[in-house]
Amino acid sequence: MKDKEFRRSMAVFPMGAVMKLTELSARQIRYYEEQSLIFPERSDGNRRLFSLNDIDVLLEIKDYLSEGLNMAGVKRMIEMKREESEKTAKRALSEEEIRRIFREELLSQGGLAQRNPNAFQAKM
Repeated sequence: MKDKEFRRSMAVFPMGAVMKLTELSARQIRYYEEQSLIFPERSDGNRRLFSLNDIDVLLEIKDYLSEGLNMAGVKRMIEMKREESEKTAKRALSEEEIRRIFREELLSQGGLAQRNPNAFQAKM
């Protein structure tokens, strides 16, 4: 995971701060959690802690509702966005894997694999 994404996924914001940032009530935020739209972590004292990613989703929900979508539509939009980001992550990993396999194949075909396995990588 990249450092930026890691920091965005760290749960550090308590409910009060999230309420101020999103202008949502605690009840609304808990409802969106019950609907599996957000997944806050819990502190040792069982208090909810939210990440920047959670806050982004809450703001998206708020926007969708103000545009006139009902809760089923909001759920579908959030679900589609999650699926798209998962596909993008899988595609990036598979492209990386293809490059690795291609590099290994070039090395073996060129007879470079036995002499110096890092020769090809050093030239890149």
